[in-house]
Amino acid sequence: MRRCALERIPITHNGYEALKKELEHLRSVERPKNIEAIEEARGHGDLTENAEYEAAKDRQGFLERRMSELQYKLAHADIIEPINLPKDRAVFGSTVVLENSDTGEQVSYQLVGPDESNVEKGRISILSPLGKALVGKKPGSEIDVHTPGGRRCYELMEIL
Repeated sequence: MRRCALERIPITHNGYEALKKELEHLRSVERPKNIEAIEEARGHGDLTENAEYEAAKDRQGFLERRMSELQYKLAHADIIEPINLPKDRAVFGSTVVLENSDTGEQVSYQLVGPDESNVEKGRISILSPLGKALVGKKPGSEIDVHTPGGRRCYELMEIL
């Protein structure tokens, strides 16, 4: 995927900190463990038929790619502070209260980036079907969204 050099990636402060923590863990814990695994596998002799060595080298490639991806995201992060967000429409970082039009059940979600989404913790990706449907909507708006679980209708009750 080709990216624009000036691309900014919106992220919440908590999301940014989580990415930093993951990168540090990969650098200080996972990479050294993997280096040890490679050295140990080398000690087992012939590398051409050494499954442990191949697995460790594959893991090394995965770790390096993930660290590179995290570095890119952190370097291009645009930290959005929810306190500075408008309350008249749903935008990245907004916390919205929705009412299911069929059941009357209310749910609350924060609109976040894909790296931060966790439905169980009340955070949905702005790129998800519901997230896309919410962007720009005002309290009182009807939200009709097609999800993997079927069609859902909500009313946007408020933006916190």
